[in-house]
Amino acid sequence: MIKHIVMFKLKNNANGQSKEANAVELKKLLEQLNGKIDGLLSLEVGLPLTSDIPNYSNADAILYSELENAQALENYYPHPEHVKVLPFVKSVISERRVVDYEI
Repeated sequence: MIKHIVMFKLKNNANGQSKEANAVELKKLLEQLNGKIDGLLSLEVGLPLTSDIPNYSNADAILYSELENAQALENYYPHPEHVKVLPFVKSVISERRVVDYEI
């Protein structure tokens, strides 16, 4: 099994929306990938509990997903459903960190 984790920093404003509004939309769009991509076992997006504390969180959203194997991860990236959400993702993020590991 492959664990695929992505940490996102979002722009303060993008697409006419606040960082918080875009984080909620990001969560919705990414979580809709569940059940649509072969080999993607689960995917969830977490948002920080608070943004009121300076330097509280190093990320504005975290994607945690599990895939069957390395081939499933390789197939995930170009999958049409994943590609469909990329324009929004790219328009709202300022930074992205990724780690993939096998268990």
